[in-house]
Amino acid sequence: MVTIRLTRRGARNQPFYHLVVTDSRKRQGGLSLEHVGFFNPIARRSEPKLKLDLPRIDYWLSQGAQQSERVRSLVASYRKQASAIT
Repeated sequence: MVTIRLTRRGARNQPFYHLVVTDSRKRQGGLSLEHVGFFNPIARRSEPKLKLDLPRIDYWLSQGAQQSERVRSLVASYRKQASAIT
């Protein structure tokens, strides 16, 4: 099964996460099919905290990909934020 999940990057005490589309049987840091965004929980003022490629996420969801719980909440908040801007 294909899943959309977070994979951790960054140094100790400085987490940075990539949102990736990957086979659910692969390990967390393993090879991914596609990189669809990032999440920086400790972003500074001028740095973006969350950036997603919504058309690609929608494509993978239409193909049957499953989202992790955290990714589901991040995508929902990003959609809400994007609709408030427009």
